[in-house]
Amino acid sequence: MTITFQGKPITLKGTLLHTGDTMPEFTLTDNALNPVHSRDLTGTRVFLALPSLDTGVCDLEVKTFHQKASELKGVFLYAVSLDLPFAQTRWCAAAGVDKVKTLSDYRDRSFGQATGTLIDELALLTRAVFVVNQNNQIVYAEYVPEITDHPNYQAVYQKLNELVF
Repeated sequence: MTITFQGKPITLKGTLLHTGDTMPEFTLTDNALNPVHSRDLTGTRVFLALPSLDTGVCDLEVKTFHQKASELKGVFLYAVSLDLPFAQTRWCAAAGVDKVKTLSDYRDRSFGQATGTLIDELALLTRAVFVVNQNNQIVYAEYVPEITDHPNYQAVYQKLNELVF
């Protein structure tokens, strides 16, 4: 799989995930600087891997999922980036986002390594979406081919509708 940033190929570190895989373990940091272990995140989950909340595409992506969140009862939405927790808190407050939880991979990049989303050249996460069911199985995995493009929202929503309705 070739992923590009502004048309130039980039290198991803870690293991690419596929539908049917088990979601690997990782540790992130919440906005209060507390560790969040993947084993403590349960239920139907959507992980949005993002380069940075302070970019136009990431901003719109998280806001789009936030708007849809009220229709997705029982689904937990997580936006993961290497942004510092302070920046994530600031962004959420400014954007009015409270239905998508932001988590940072800045400490050890374990999410990026575990999900194959860590961009070697940029030290950012590539744009990807993982839908994980209550059994910790990945039921949807999308690595967006061009980082500056949006994910396939309709495909994600369709998969979530199959899981929760």
